[in-house]
Amino acid sequence: MSAGPIALAITGASGAQYGLRLLECLLDAGREVYLMISQAGRVVLSMETDLEPPAHPQAAEAWFRARHAQAPGRLHLFGPRQWNAPVASGSNPPQAMVVCPCTTGTLGALAAGLSSDLIERAGDVMLKERRPLILVVRETPLSEIHLENMLRLARMGALILPANPGFYFRPRSVDDLVDFMVARVLDHLGIAHRLVPRWGGGPELD
Repeated sequence: MSAGPIALAITGASGAQYGLRLLECLLDAGREVYLMISQAGRVVLSMETDLEPPAHPQAAEAWFRARHAQAPGRLHLFGPRQWNAPVASGSNPPQAMVVCPCTTGTLGALAAGLSSDLIERAGDVMLKERRPLILVVRETPLSEIHLENMLRLARMGALILPANPGFYFRPRSVDDLVDFMVARVLDHLGIAHRLVPRWGGGPELD
């Protein structure tokens, strides 16, 4: 995959740490990131972490840029109604888009072709332009509607990557489990990393 911008949407599913860690890794890899955070995503972010970025898009962008000072000029944050953002048009789409974490509400909206906010519109653009769309769905249990929406989106070309970390590498912390999921996303984006050991890289299993 070429080194174009990556769109990252953080929605209101539990697992804000996944999105934050992915953002950090993308910036560390030298990638340009288009960041979008839903209103519910901001609420969950404040519940699951000690972070409370400003609500206004410009202030929030400055806040995130200060937090990731090593990545000047590569982080752009867009508000939910910022329809002039590059991600809103097929004439200027990002290289790929990740919704991490992805609510089942966002999942359903994308499956139905709805575009009530910028995240949904950006996902719709990725589908219609046949560009990579990765959905890190975080919900349990899953209803028949959720499963049907996943199947529908998978048939459209989206990659359904539920937040189900593995344990074969013997994680010792929550951060290890977060890194496992972020590593899988980075793999599918074609971005090199050394977050977790790969299967088959250690002792043989009986």
